[in-house]
Amino acid sequence: MTNIIIQGIMGRMGHALVEKISARNDCRIVAGIDQKAGAVGEIPVYASFEDLGDKTGVVIDFSSPAGAVNAAGYCAEHGMPCVICSTGLSKDDEAALEAASEKVPVFRSANMSVGVNVLIELAKRAVTLFDGEFDIEIVEKHHHNKLDAPSGTALMIADAINESAGGQYEYVYDRHEVRRKRDAKELGISSVRGGGIVGEHEVLFCGPEEVVTLSHSAQSRGVFADGAVQAALFVANCQPGYYTMTDLLRGKMKCI
Repeated sequence: MTNIIIQGIMGRMGHALVEKISARNDCRIVAGIDQKAGAVGEIPVYASFEDLGDKTGVVIDFSSPAGAVNAAGYCAEHGMPCVICSTGLSKDDEAALEAASEKVPVFRSANMSVGVNVLIELAKRAVTLFDGEFDIEIVEKHHHNKLDAPSGTALMIADAINESAGGQYEYVYDRHEVRRKRDAKELGISSVRGGGIVGEHEVLFCGPEEVVTLSHSAQSRGVFADGAVQAALFVANCQPGYYTMTDLLRGKMKCI
C-alpha cells in the first residue's frame, strides 16, 4: 500500500485525485496540504508541510510554482518521493526540482495525461519522417481560468519536437505582430482560452497539398488524476533521480 500526500487537495485536481484514489486498493491518501487547515472527509488537511508530523508518503503536487518548489525541498529534506504537476515553473524553479532529485525521486510532467505523452512520442516520430518538409503549428485550448499561456503542455510538445529536429526551430507565439512570410524554421504556438475547456492540443504538420493533424482532447480532469496516481506508484519504487512520463511509458512497454 502506497501512502499519498496531496498538495492542493482543496482544488479541482485535488478533488479529482481524492475520487480516483478512493476507488483503488493499492494506495491511500494519508494527508493533504492546502492554504487552510481542515479536512476532506476523513483526510486531515494541513496548512504547511511542517505540520505533517510523522506522516510520510509520495507527495503529489497540484498547486503553484512556489508550492511545487516548496514540496520538492521538503521531500528532499525528509527522504520522500514527489510528483510535481504544477505548471508555469520558471527555469530557477526547474533547477530547484533537479537539485531535489539528487536526494529523492522527483517525477515531473507539465501534463500527467498518458494520452498526451503518447501524442508527444508520435509527434517526435512524425518530425523525423517529414524531415523538415512540413510546417509545424501547435494549437492549445483551455478554460478561461487558466493563467499561463501558452500552456506548459504546448511548450512540452514544442520542446520535444525541436529536440528531435536538432534544435532548428524558432518558436513564434501568435502572429498579430508578425508581418512577414512564414519562415520554414518557425514553429507556431497559438492559445485559446474560453469556457470550461479542460484541455485540447493539436499538432499540425502542414505540407503543400496535405495536412496531418495529431490531436488530444481531455474530457475531464480525471485523466490527469489517473496519470498522477500512476506516476506516484511508479516513483515510489525508484532511486533518487529526475523522472518524466517517458520513463513511465517505457516501463509500461516492458510489461506488454
